[in-house]
Amino acid sequence: MTARLHALTFDANDPVGLARFWGEVLGRESVDGGLTLLPDDEPGVRLRFVATEEKKVGQGRIHFDLTSASDDAMQQTVARALELGGQHIDIGQTPDDGHVVLADPEGNEFCVIEPGNNFLADTGFIGAINCDGSQQVGYFWSEALGWPLVWDQDEETAIQSPRGGSKVTWSGPPLMPRHGRDRMRFELVADGDQRAEVDRLVALGAARGADVGDGSVAMTDPDGNEFAVIAAP
Repeated sequence: MTARLHALTFDANDPVGLARFWGEVLGRESVDGGLTLLPDDEPGVRLRFVATEEKKVGQGRIHFDLTSASDDAMQQTVARALELGGQHIDIGQTPDDGHVVLADPEGNEFCVIEPGNNFLADTGFIGAINCDGSQQVGYFWSEALGWPLVWDQDEETAIQSPRGGSKVTWSGPPLMPRHGRDRMRFELVADGDQRAEVDRLVALGAARGADVGDGSVAMTDPDGNEFAVIAAP
């Protein structure tokens, strides 16, 4: 038994506005009153936006790497993001780096990757969901989702669905400091028995969190990253 990666949840001060930004940048259809963006292809992951009064503090532990088919396409993605309220930011990149580092209107970092990146050649527009995390947590998520490792070198790991789509990557140590609740979180769907799936994830190294009362089970992975498990509709 495995769980499916169903959604990536964003905490947002203006969830409708942030969903609109990402819908325009990614060219995705919105549902649920504009708070959920559907995948642009299969396989893919939904993006969900939920309201919070907490302001973003520090660098995020998850960011997107967006792919580019050409130099012109890269420039168009950057220009579109800036037009919609994004901004250039400095997270330590050098002038020799070929990618462009941006933030969305609420400060969530993302990178627009230059064309010709071989690592992201077999992915979609969201080439990678790039996570701060250890080698061990990459192994955990490989087992949790049933996705094979496609990179495991120098304590950096990456997994990808056997059907393709975005890769999920972990950059290895040192890990970044935490600043309260994770701003972006994975949401898994248990296709079978939800309790049995939670027990399986605990056996793999996850920990169960407090019951939030909405039918989902709050959990943390071996690095302490928050995620949720919901029952299949």
